[in-house]
Amino acid sequence: MARQPEGPPPPPTVQKLRIRYAKRGRLRFASHRDLARTLERALRRARVPMAFSAGFSPHPKISYIGAAPTGAASEAEYVEIGLAVACDPEAVRAALDASLPDEVAILECVAAAEGTGSLADRIDTSVWRVELPGVDPADLERAVAEFLARDVVTVAKRTKNGLKDIDARASVASASAAEESGCAILHMVVRQLTPAVRPDDVLAALAAVADLHPPLPPRAVREAQGRLDDSGTVADPLGPDRAARPLREHAAI
Repeated sequence: MARQPEGPPPPPTVQKLRIRYAKRGRLRFASHRDLARTLERALRRARVPMAFSAGFSPHPKISYIGAAPTGAASEAEYVEIGLAVACDPEAVRAALDASLPDEVAILECVAAAEGTGSLADRIDTSVWRVELPGVDPADLERAVAEFLARDVVTVAKRTKNGLKDIDARASVASASAAEESGCAILHMVVRQLTPAVRPDDVLAALAAVADLHPPLPPRAVREAQGRLDDSGTVADPLGPDRAARPLREHAAI
């Protein structure tokens, strides 16, 4: 069979934009794949001039970093897109936000600064807030103290290959209990190690060490992502791009 002639090469990537977005409400139950499809459709509706990969099946240049698990809301999801035409980041943010469902919000869009490293290298930790309705805050505080006192807490995690024992303690840099409007709140700073430890895994660990069993479904929200420093602070991953923001004109979309 004769080889089909290749078309013209796609235009090069002239700009990378880094986006922070939120998933809220019912869309916290959407899978990462469903959210990715929703975002790609919104990019087309917003007429964002995407750059594409080369080859027989070109794809828009989109990189997702550390997607939150299905069922968890998030205020700190990150994606990087490559553009074939340089655009004003705020214009892209507004157009993309208007093209998405209300429960997906584009919170920030900045141009990737040269020489500041990759976005993925700036993220190794998540900050979580988990509401536990029906749990006595004092019981949660005791359970957290017992969990933190352990060096290892093994729980069974469901994976593609079945149940696997993991250490839920090693990934948790800090945890604390609080109370808001009569509801027990679990705050956690969790390193993104392999295998990944999710809020459900930590709740399973609290059940294992302190017999804490929430009577109602928990509500987990990822409040931030970034790199954890020695002081326990999680740095904003878009900070280096803001600090090095180039002073040049961009096309509107």
